[in-house]
Amino acid sequence: MGPAAFGFLLLLLAGAMNGSFTLPMKFTRQWAWENTWLAWTIFALGVFPPVLTLATVPSLGHVYALAPSEDIVTVAACGAGWGISQVFFGLAVDSLGIALAFSVILGTSTALGSLLPLFRQHSEKVLTSGGMGILAGVFLVLVGVGVCAVAGRKREAALGQAPGGKSSAALGLVFCIISGLGSALVNIGLTYGKPLADAAVRIGASPMWAPNAVWLPLMCAGGVPNLIYCIYLMRKNGTGSRFGASGTGLYWLLAALMAFFWFGSTVLYGVSTVELGTLGPVLAWPLFMSLIVITASVWGVATGEWRNSGKQPLRVMSAGVAVLVLAICVLSVAGRML
Repeated sequence: MGPAAFGFLLLLLAGAMNGSFTLPMKFTRQWAWENTWLAWTIFALGVFPPVLTLATVPSLGHVYALAPSEDIVTVAACGAGWGISQVFFGLAVDSLGIALAFSVILGTSTALGSLLPLFRQHSEKVLTSGGMGILAGVFLVLVGVGVCAVAGRKREAALGQAPGGKSSAALGLVFCIISGLGSALVNIGLTYGKPLADAAVRIGASPMWAPNAVWLPLMCAGGVPNLIYCIYLMRKNGTGSRFGASGTGLYWLLAALMAFFWFGSTVLYGVSTVELGTLGPVLAWPLFMSLIVITASVWGVATGEWRNSGKQPLRVMSAGVAVLVLAICVLSVAGRML
């Protein structure tokens, strides 16, 4: 198996894990969202990144001493921006509902996270056959996500669901765009953190695990806004006491499982970008986004989220997934042309 094929295999696993990481939340019913998300934040952004990085990157202090300080600051800033975007994600869903908010946020993240590195760092590739293939693949991802959003809207209408927030639709779209821009900072931080990964390789880290030197400052910085927002919600809603509710001890294990799937998918994504070559982040990001949507859609059907919504919403959703599968094929072919 060649490096590219191995990279695509890792990406497939990463997308499946990320699209599945919220499933344990279905079993933390005595906790509010902010309780579960706080526990997830502690594990996913506070515990797992330093443990894995220390285990896979030798002489970590020397790595950061070798890397330019401005690059470390840039990576941390991207992480903090991503963390802030999670706040706006919650506000966007409250204003517009899950389907439309998810569409705008994921579409914005896909386009920016893939195209910015392409145009900024590999502009000479844009007009090649491979570059045009990537642009076509990103366009198909946007179409597929949009179709899935329409399906979600039809499902919400069929089930009598509606956004519960008081914000206007225009303000909700602003929240979506801010969240989408912030979500793309994960990939942008990984791209601009390459000097940290290069320094890790020079110190003796395996090229496969070198991206972990980037994930550590990015994730830890991203954890701060998440913690602050969860604490704010618990104080506002009076839900902090739910941590002590009877029968919720297992919930911490479920939150750790969520964190393992999410952070594990992020690590595998980082490894896949290495295996896919110099244009790894450009090619892998839209593939990653597509696989997340496909996995989440499959789980939605399997867990009964589309039950009683009728055949039409499910057919539209299936069409959106089909477009995303086509996007994956186009991006795979484009990757071989580069």
